[in-house]
Amino acid sequence: MKEEDRILQLRQELHEHNERYYVHNAPIVSDQEFDFMMHELQDLEARHPEMYDANSPSQRVGNDMSQQFVQVAHIHPMLSLANTYNTQEVSDFYASVAKGLDGETFDICCEPKYDGLSISLIYEHGRLVRAVTRGDGTRGDDVTANVRTIRCIPLQLPESRSAKNTKDGYPDFFEIRGEILMPFASFNRLNEEREEIGERKFANARNAASGTLKSQNSRVVAERGLDAYLYYLLGDNLPSDSHYDNLQLCKKWGFKVSEGTGRCRTIEEVLSFIRNFDNERHHLPVATDGVVLKVDSLRQQKALGFTAKSPRWAIAYKFKAERVATILKDVTYQVGRTGAVTPVANMEPVQLAGTIVKRATLNNEDFISSYDLHFGDSVFVEKGGEIIPKIVGVDVTKRCEQAEKVKFITHCPECGEKLVRFPGEAAHYCPNDSGCPPQIIGRIEHFIARKAMNIMSLGTETVSDFFRRGMISDIADLYSLTVEDITGGNQRRYVSAKKIVDGIEESKGVPFERVVFALGIRFVGETTAKLLARHFRDIDSLIAADMQSLMQIDGVGQVIAESVVRYFHDARNMEIVSRLKDYGIQMRLPESDTLEENMQVLAGQSVVVSGVFEYHSRDEYKDMIEKHGGKNVASISRKTSFVLAGENMGPSKLAKAQELGVRILSEEEFLAMLGGTSDIDSASSAVGSGSAVGKVSEASTAHDGQSGENNDTATKANGKPKPVQLSLFDMDEI
Repeated sequence: MKEEDRILQLRQELHEHNERYYVHNAPIVSDQEFDFMMHELQDLEARHPEMYDANSPSQRVGNDMSQQFVQVAHIHPMLSLANTYNTQEVSDFYASVAKGLDGETFDICCEPKYDGLSISLIYEHGRLVRAVTRGDGTRGDDVTANVRTIRCIPLQLPESRSAKNTKDGYPDFFEIRGEILMPFASFNRLNEEREEIGERKFANARNAASGTLKSQNSRVVAERGLDAYLYYLLGDNLPSDSHYDNLQLCKKWGFKVSEGTGRCRTIEEVLSFIRNFDNERHHLPVATDGVVLKVDSLRQQKALGFTAKSPRWAIAYKFKAERVATILKDVTYQVGRTGAVTPVANMEPVQLAGTIVKRATLNNEDFISSYDLHFGDSVFVEKGGEIIPKIVGVDVTKRCEQAEKVKFITHCPECGEKLVRFPGEAAHYCPNDSGCPPQIIGRIEHFIARKAMNIMSLGTETVSDFFRRGMISDIADLYSLTVEDITGGNQRRYVSAKKIVDGIEESKGVPFERVVFALGIRFVGETTAKLLARHFRDIDSLIAADMQSLMQIDGVGQVIAESVVRYFHDARNMEIVSRLKDYGIQMRLPESDTLEENMQVLAGQSVVVSGVFEYHSRDEYKDMIEKHGGKNVASISRKTSFVLAGENMGPSKLAKAQELGVRILSEEEFLAMLGGTSDIDSASSAVGSGSAVGKVSEASTAHDGQSGENNDTATKANGKPKPVQLSLFDMDEI
């Protein structure tokens, strides 16, 4: 068999295995067999780049390429549903439908209401060509590259299931809508990882799903394990007038549709469905917050029509947040990477929203004081839309007179150091950042993170293992590790050990501004690290900086300045920095950056960047603005110096700029301001030479279609909707 034919065969088989595993939960091959097939496909595709296909199963892993989301007009508006928490209003809705249909019999399709992010998927000839978020209902963000990493969403439907080959097959062009969600298992894992490295945890799975889908890095999306359920089919040649029947056909085509969907013929059946689902939903792997009720017949939906805001043929019944009472037994304290100390309530185990709950975060000392918590209190706990249990009240009538008040600890539970609380901060911190074990491990994990030193061959478990075994005790120790240290003489570990050592060695090329961030100085995030690096230009100047010189930097206040000074006055930290310098870590800006720093043509100017650009990405333009002394701001005001505008600039920003008389510059005008058109020339030549810029352009083209003729998939290149017959029935959650 020719390699080209083998590629096509492997793609088809892997698509089928993905569907069996992620949609039907019925795999027929082992994980190892699947991996072998995937590796074979990747190897063959590497040898045949001319056969690149954005919908290949090999593209599910995503990539590290930064992307800018383009606003795309919806073919059919994504509107909202009326909702209620009252079963009487459900009965009123049913009666209203009956009246509107003038006594005609009708069915109601009852579906789980998923608590996620609405998505619109466009398919042509069985291929996924566009994925767009709800946005404002009229236009949304094109997130196709990210959606392609969600394994339960089919990239290519089998030709055998098309309308050409079967009576109930999928049409040539259709839209299907649903909800992107983060399963509880993925959410809990993600929050554990964020907690370990000292990052703020997501409040609930919906926020986590939304933040993930909007990531600029599709590889991150792939790693977080999103899920999706589809619930509404739109098109001109749908197989059935029944919404329910169409959903069942979508299952056969390869889409993940809830098994909990049902069809009811009376109001009694509808109310029974709601009651039953309120019990069953707690056993689902994803968040739901109600039931959506729709008239089943598409013909009847059209006859009923719409009010100004919502359809007359659909309504969402939402469940009230569940609350239970339990006893507060004890309070323990956790120490994060930054030294922040978080109190945790340990309670009598209680059943809540389908799970046994025995712990809940207490946030900080102010939270504890606001509820005047005492040991032995009867406390009220909720989940509702929040996956993390939280205390929402206290029944003081049940408090024992001898109950001891909960008092926040004064010393670190890990190392015994006296805690501090900085002005304006709600949290208490352990200041022993160089000697407190959780902080040391957390700082190493922060140091190796993708946005810091990017040593992705190491993982959090490996770091903890190395620390526990005494192989490392600080970030500088990483650079003394050898393959022999890691393998311990076990040659079976050689490949992974070599990968770790190579990754550590490669990190020596990470730019200085990311090194500053990687050091883990308290309160110094990515943006502040960049400001410090570009202002002082080398580590020695930063070390020598005093409070006054630090606070002269726009964006650096007293708390950050004190933290930087404190960090470099710690002898242990200075010893680590000295060793990092000796190992060859980048400790100064390149000379080219230094020269650009001296060209402060935008000094003191505030700039808004909006739209899609031809020569550079938005991040690259923001980087240029900062390097030339300017400041990036998100919104337009009278203080805005000018707007750098690309194609499809946001209409609200355009109107605001015109209203306030703020200058609007094109790419060409902006680049000329910075020193001529050389940037344009180099970018243009890069596109033609297969450079990184060229690859971004090619990838974007591939995502829009296989060739120019396919760029008319869901929208034209100019953002106007493809001319198809509009359907009246369409909603955010339908």
